[in-house]
Amino acid sequence: MDPLIDFSHFEFDHAGKRRKVYRMGTGPAVIVIHEIPGITPQVARFARYVADAGMTAFMPHLFGVPGKPVSRAYATAEMARACIGREFRVLAENRSSPIVDWLRALARRAYDEIGGKGVGAVGMCLTGNFALTMMLDRCLIAPVLSQPSLPLPLTGRKAAAVHASPEALANARRRRAEEGLTVLGLRFAGDPICRRARFDTLAQELGDAFEAIEVPDSAANPSASKPAHCVLTLHLIDRAGEPTRAALDRVIGFLRERLM
Repeated sequence: MDPLIDFSHFEFDHAGKRRKVYRMGTGPAVIVIHEIPGITPQVARFARYVADAGMTAFMPHLFGVPGKPVSRAYATAEMARACIGREFRVLAENRSSPIVDWLRALARRAYDEIGGKGVGAVGMCLTGNFALTMMLDRCLIAPVLSQPSLPLPLTGRKAAAVHASPEALANARRRRAEEGLTVLGLRFAGDPICRRARFDTLAQELGDAFEAIEVPDSAANPSASKPAHCVLTLHLIDRAGEPTRAALDRVIGFLRERLM
């Protein structure tokens, strides 16, 4: 269990939804949006890397038990709750989940407080595509999609969909043309949840605005559960020279390039 005692925290309320947000660091803001099953020790480790790199990590608690380690039973239970909850549209192809409105408000709040060039956002797994829609706010200038898993790939069409509206995709293209913004995506090459078809769609929709990193499955942490999925957290081998560590370093570099 990670007690998260090195983080401060505050309550953020928007549209009647009040959630705890963990915070660490100084410098430009990065919204770290955790994956299933919650703020695990590995997700908290990533937020600490963001803070160590000279940025402020804002890590909202969306589901699960903060600091609780991953287990198959825990992940399954939280996934089931997300599937039946109203804030996640796990099968939506051409629109995002309602919870993204709350995350956009949090990003605006962070930007209003800290200022600077703008805000970054890193989504993972269930939340992986959220930064695309968060780009509708001009303050969001560094979007990262790590193993974006919605909609759940129950059909070939859903496997290729990106859980974002045509408006959000058109906005990303426009911001590339007008501001030079790019979107960074990460996945393991054989990931059955975030399939290659989804990255093909992102590349087709965004063109050179989409930078893709695909890591070989063989580079995943062998002590973690299979299949290889969580590039920045559970399946990371946190050692120099490892492909997953290179992917992590690229994410941190991307955030610093855009925000600093």
